[in-house]
Amino acid sequence: MSTLAAAPPRDAVAGDPGRLRRALGAFATGVTVVTVGGPVPRGMTANSFTSVSLDPALVLLCVGNDAVMNRTLAEADTFAVSVLGAGQEDVARHFADRSRPLGAAQFEAVDWLPGEATAAPLIAGAAAHFECAGWRAYEGGDHTIHVGRVLALDELPGQEPLVFHGGRFRRVAPQPRGGRP
Repeated sequence: MSTLAAAPPRDAVAGDPGRLRRALGAFATGVTVVTVGGPVPRGMTANSFTSVSLDPALVLLCVGNDAVMNRTLAEADTFAVSVLGAGQEDVARHFADRSRPLGAAQFEAVDWLPGEATAAPLIAGAAAHFECAGWRAYEGGDHTIHVGRVLALDELPGQEPLVFHGGRFRRVAPQPRGGRP
């Protein structure tokens, strides 16, 4: 029988955000672009995205409280998530750049199509798209946790995802044919 150690005091972690960021960087994540349509469309790169439930079909994403996208999602009924493919690092960097143009102009630098269920921009060539209705939002420290009910989805079979690990964009290593790694 093992004994679990007590969690470190909060100040031990909060006092060194760089160390926390490095430790969290040990967890590889996918890379997405979250979008909202309408008269002033908005996009943002996010890697805090995951499934919540299969029935009902729910996904979540976490957005910094000070991000424009956080206010945009709070006011929108729907949003979309494009899971970027391995060759789309430039798209991820574009939507992470805070100096990019606002509104529709930020989409001029990328290929996209309007979502059928939400009209939110979907990044062309992405590994998968999820169109969602806002379902719930929860406080999460310096972020807000947005949960969406999936209205529509599509995927490009065989498309390798773009991955973020250790503070860098990466590709998934190909597996050897006919056997285990």
